Amino acid sequence: MAIKPIIYQLLPRLFSNANATNLPGGTIEQNGSGKMNDITPKVLKGIKELGCTHVWYTGVIEHAHDVDYTRFGIQRQNPHIVKGKAGSPYAITDYYDIDPDIAVDVPNRMGEFEALVERTHKAGMKVIIDFVPNHVARQYYSDVKPVGIEDFGTGDNTDMFFSPTNNFYYITRQQFAPHIDLGQGYDAYVEFPAKASGNDCFTAFPGSNDWYETVKLNYGYDPGNGSTHFNPIPPTWFKMLHILRYWASKGVDGFRCDMAHMVPVEFWRWAIRNVKNQYPDVVFIAEIYDVGLYRRYIYDGGFDYLYDKVNLYDTLRGIETMNYSAATLTSTWQTVEGVADNMLNFLENHDEQRFASDFYAGDARKVVPSLVVSSMINRGPFMLYMGQELGEPGMEAEGFSGRDGRTTIFDFWSICTIRRWLNAGQPSVQNLTDDERQLRDVYARILTMCNKEKAISQGAFFDVMYVNYESEGVNPHRNYIFLRSFGKETLIICANFADYETTLHINLPQHAFDMLALPQGKAMMKELLSDAEEEKFFTSEEKFVTKVAPYSAVIWKVKTGDIKPLHTEAHKSSKKKSTKK
Repeated sequence: MAIKPIIYQLLPRLFSNANATNLPGGTIEQNGSGKMNDITPKVLKGIKELGCTHVWYTGVIEHAHDVDYTRFGIQRQNPHIVKGKAGSPYAITDYYDIDPDIAVDVPNRMGEFEALVERTHKAGMKVIIDFVPNHVARQYYSDVKPVGIEDFGTGDNTDMFFSPTNNFYYITRQQFAPHIDLGQGYDAYVEFPAKASGNDCFTAFPGSNDWYETVKLNYGYDPGNGSTHFNPIPPTWFKMLHILRYWASKGVDGFRCDMAHMVPVEFWRWAIRNVKNQYPDVVFIAEIYDVGLYRRYIYDGGFDYLYDKVNLYDTLRGIETMNYSAATLTSTWQTVEGVADNMLNFLENHDEQRFASDFYAGDARKVVPSLVVSSMINRGPFMLYMGQELGEPGMEAEGFSGRDGRTTIFDFWSICTIRRWLNAGQPSVQNLTDDERQLRDVYARILTMCNKEKAISQGAFFDVMYVNYESEGVNPHRNYIFLRSFGKETLIICANFADYETTLHINLPQHAFDMLALPQGKAMMKELLSDAEEEKFFTSEEKFVTKVAPYSAVIWKVKTGDIKPLHTEAHKSSKKKSTKK
């Protein structure tokens, strides 16, 4: 049976932290850190109850941090190039290790991760972790690398800006001099010659908003003249392939590949094929922000799924915050036609502002139309972010992260909504507000439905907006209507982004019945969000009529076997009499 992946993203450092101190800029001793061991079978059961099929454990690979673990043989990072006290999960310091902040027994941190993978599998879900291929921390050093593996930069010719055999790009004869404080005296951070920074900043002078804490990796592309050097295969390619196979051997089921479009597609084609030759079921998800590259990274690069951020996410956000019309959603599926099943949709992740934040919707209860459209418009994955299901607003100023509507990834912190749900290791809704409980139920109902209903996980899609722009009750600025159909079951899905209740008189075009091979008539139908039942027309001749509450949606299910054909001549005669009156 085809499964529509429902992915739950969580950072163990934040997710399972029960410490409520939350001192802005606080240390690990003050604010605490969540641990992998606290993601117990009970916790995983609660995540699976939301309809989730996968858990994306973000920030588990060792990255730059301010905590001193030298007593465990872990190299100390210079705090001047660590963002926040906890550091960025995307400034990797050791691709072969687990971050010590999330381990109870630091020397056994890999064992704790392997146990977490096993628990997740026993809970009936698969494991995704980050693969960060574009950049490393400025002080990369692996203290647990396998025998025969060299660290990045070992043996590089630092007198050359670019060499096909170098792992890094060097700004020759120039010291690293970013627009931040690098310290004074013995504790200053000194880098000579400077290396290019991760956001393609090929100078020694990155600004405070650049990725100054990272170093760009060299895959054989010379940014100086645009030439590529992929034959012979660059050393960076082999090192990255070994890392991917290493984690796949640990039972990891998939990789979310950070900033995949900043790495040559030629590498992906080579690496993904080589990984899948040995681990055929491992999935690759690309974080990508260029619609023009979507098809190339799927067809040529070999990715299973791509973030659809700049297409569907941005459109849904525009409907909520920038007066976009709901009818513009039609252009989103047209943009990805042919690759829609490869699109990973979301409303939140660690990079984006929280839906409930003051910077987005300002009210978690408005999420239903966006959630229904994002999770049900295609057969591709849907992803939700820890606490999203509880309406977490992310409106705190945690330290390095200001009050920006995001949950920090740089600071030691805990999340109030999650903390109350975790309930000291006994996950429960008892400490949640009524609104939080209801919202969690809504998420569970909608996301569970994505795999319960084959029309969503396996079915065809048909947009009916083109025949409803002038239909009674339909406001194309605030309403979006589409069908999903599989076998003998069809769903009529209507989203209402308006702040008022509306009664929609919907045209179902003959073309839809022809394309989906559906009979017409009248049938008793069930509305899947409310469990209401009602007899309705399902025909191109009569309007399909339904009410939709403010900021809500309806999902009417009709079964082919329940459709009673209309007696055409008598029906036409009845309509004529009705018209004469």
